[in-house]
Amino acid sequence: MTTGTTASVPSDPIGGLAGTPAEVQRAEARTAHNYHPLPVVLAHGEGAWMTDIEGNRFLDLLAGYSALNFGHGHPRLLAAAHAQLDKLTLTSRAFVHDAFADFCATLGDLCGKELVLPMNTGAEAVETAVKLARKWGYEVKGVAADRARIVVASGNFHGRTTTIVGFSDDPDARDGFGPFAPGFDTVPYGDLAALRAAITPETVAVLVEPIQGEGGVIIPPDGYLRGVRKICTAENVLFAADEIQAGLGRTGRTFACDHEEVVPDLYVLGKALGGGIVPVSAVVGDRDVLGVLRPGQHGSTFGGNPLACAVGREVVAMLRTGEPQARAAELGLLLRERLDAMVGHGVVAVRSRGLWAGVDIDPAIGTGREICERLMARGVLAKDTHGSTIRLAPPLVVTPDDLTWGLDQLAAVLT
Repeated sequence: MTTGTTASVPSDPIGGLAGTPAEVQRAEARTAHNYHPLPVVLAHGEGAWMTDIEGNRFLDLLAGYSALNFGHGHPRLLAAAHAQLDKLTLTSRAFVHDAFADFCATLGDLCGKELVLPMNTGAEAVETAVKLARKWGYEVKGVAADRARIVVASGNFHGRTTTIVGFSDDPDARDGFGPFAPGFDTVPYGDLAALRAAITPETVAVLVEPIQGEGGVIIPPDGYLRGVRKICTAENVLFAADEIQAGLGRTGRTFACDHEEVVPDLYVLGKALGGGIVPVSAVVGDRDVLGVLRPGQHGSTFGGNPLACAVGREVVAMLRTGEPQARAAELGLLLRERLDAMVGHGVVAVRSRGLWAGVDIDPAIGTGREICERLMARGVLAKDTHGSTIRLAPPLVVTPDDLTWGLDQLAAVLT
């Protein structure tokens, strides 16, 4: 894997946020305000670094919410994309293209599963998993028509479609978008007793994130995932693991479920599967589940397109070496050591696994947003969530020196 450049302060660090770049103002003038981005206009990326339109360099500690696990412009991924661009980019699923079978086979093998259903975005993959679970419930488990139920966890984030936000407890995601689809039961995250009690003969699946990313990198109690697996097996219920943010090397293992040696019935994948180049997602499972679909019952014009398959196939090839996972595990120790030293010095609590951390900021120091703005002024890009928490998810190609420098900036803004 390639690594980032030598750690250094940006060539012209931003001295404050008094003025908003004109390009940001232009964008906001013609865009629905569904995001509140930091006032920076980026133009180039390489490895773990990005450069704005004025030449200022920034260390990327967000990595596109894990979509850029392999960094910006990874040469292997760019080469795969460039080669495919010259050949064929779209056929729709009305036809078979020559990159499709290899992508599905290699991804299925990585997951230890028989079948792959490619889609585009993470939310599409979650919606696909919901449809599959219901169809399986009716055709295999024998649940009465339109009675299927799915158990989900409080604090979840699975996307922002109307079905998904209907079982979210985040008011920003949910309020004002009803009415919502029925059939979902919410239990506290990490509570196996509540999960067991929520399952009825009409339950077809348990859908959980093995680590809740948007919630602030919330890690469940030890044994939780094993418990979910045991309950689902005993009750004849599918275990669907949303590994969209947590999976594909981020936590130091290929999948976050691997930390408890658990294999779900359905892997729900996205983000890093597209290498930060194209949106690629997939639901991966065995034939007894994915085999319930028939032609015309689910689809996507762009899902599994040649360009996506070429990039996704190369992502899987890189993961098969084990190098990205090992790197995330090793650098994760450095990340945790440095963050733990900040507890009591502007940080209230830290949660981490691999190169992924949720950092709770002392409200007396500032909000998560304010800390991210101060970091930006020092050449580091990160993102807040839920008011007081900062998520750190560097590209797995970040060098130890660059990571150390970035954490030095966090320590500086906290003091």
